[in-house]
Amino acid sequence: MLKLLFILTFLSTLTLSSMATQASKYVYYGFEPDIVTNYVATNKKMGYVRLTVELMVEKGNSLTIVEHHSALLRDAIIDIIGNQTEAKIKSIKGRAEIQLLCEEKVNALLVEETGQALIKRLLFTQWLAD
Repeated sequence: MLKLLFILTFLSTLTLSSMATQASKYVYYGFEPDIVTNYVATNKKMGYVRLTVELMVEKGNSLTIVEHHSALLRDAIIDIIGNQTEAKIKSIKGRAEIQLLCEEKVNALLVEETGQALIKRLLFTQWLAD
């Protein structure tokens, strides 16, 4: 029994250390200030969204390149969100779809500008819609 406990402890330690090694390969770039933009609501009045966006990139030169192109990337995210319907903005499934659209667009722009898809993941870490 003691032997089994020792083996399980050893295996969990190996798993945690490999996860820490993988996580340390990435850094996050956050857009400052938060993104605030309008969308057209169903009753023809304007709604707004305030969100915090984080981009997961590999450590090294990628972060510098993303920082250099941040205005272009921010504009693309604002454009995508501004063209969404109120139903999509206010639903969890819609937000996930918007997040994927933004991730694809940001990577497409970076490929166009640098020849590389530098974003591993785009995350909405805060979302406030009115």
